[in-house]
Amino acid sequence: MQDEISSERASEAPQAPRGDMRRDGPPRGGRRPQRGRPRHDRPKKNDVSGWVVLDKGVGITSTQAVAVVKRLFNAKKAGHAGTLDPLASGILPIALGEATKTVPFVMDGRKAYRFEVTWGVETDTDDAEGRPVETSENRPTREAIEAALPAFVGEIEQVPPRFSAIKIQGERAYDLARDGEVVELVARAVRIDHLSVIEHHGDRTVIAAECGKGTYVRALARDLGRVLGCYGHVSALRRTRVGPFGEATACSVAALEESTEMHLHPVETALEEIPSVAVSRDMGLRLMRGQPVILRGHDAPVGGKAYATCGGVLVAVGDVERGELVPHRVFHLGGTAPQRN
Repeated sequence: MQDEISSERASEAPQAPRGDMRRDGPPRGGRRPQRGRPRHDRPKKNDVSGWVVLDKGVGITSTQAVAVVKRLFNAKKAGHAGTLDPLASGILPIALGEATKTVPFVMDGRKAYRFEVTWGVETDTDDAEGRPVETSENRPTREAIEAALPAFVGEIEQVPPRFSAIKIQGERAYDLARDGEVVELVARAVRIDHLSVIEHHGDRTVIAAECGKGTYVRALARDLGRVLGCYGHVSALRRTRVGPFGEATACSVAALEESTEMHLHPVETALEEIPSVAVSRDMGLRLMRGQPVILRGHDAPVGGKAYATCGGVLVAVGDVERGELVPHRVFHLGGTAPQRN
């Protein structure tokens, strides 16, 4: 190992006079030598805050994508708003700095997908990476698929894929499945707002979907194949929208490598679906201390979620209760985040 010294090298080192050494400290008159890279050579992390709408490519995990963006911005803190499988491409919103406090608002937003289903084979992962578990020679017509879709629209019960990140007694379902354990996941309620056929070519169909939090497109393809009596799995998947973030504002890693600043969106972009209120400096200071403030004016929200700005800068988000804004998250932005024009 790098930190180990062989006995031969140790014996060759000159011995310091005993009087110049302390038993539990560095040599007198000097500092303890630092291991590794000198601290003054380490690049200082940027105190940057905002959202990056990354168009993630196929073959990279969401965690790897976050690491790339964090490195390009040299940011102190980063996280994503909703995992996107390595086989999937599309919108992966990444929060930097203070924007990480608004991640739940994005994750609770509606999502849109465009995915391809290959008919005739069901796999244990419900996608193209899995092992075939059921096969069929039947192939559905476009008319049959379109007739089956309405049953999957609205509030439905859906059993998540065996290979998913859902925890079972503290263990991820995909870890248990990979170890060969029988994974039994219970159905849970999800909401699907829209389904439509975009293309149909014999054994492959491209479908557009709009859905809520917790919906698995892989499970949708699996269940649709069973209903049609032909089996099926997702062979391609692209996420086109997450909450307020869509393809129009998305950027690739290559675009970020050319310029980071032009692709950084304000923290409050994640809060577009809730009302905002402008407050005075004194009210802003109270909110920053976690204290509620009374909202006045005929435009003030009367209930629900809301966020406050002071001088155009986001200061807090919380709940409006009996005419007061009670802050649940406060922000320390100053000049660290982009502002709206």
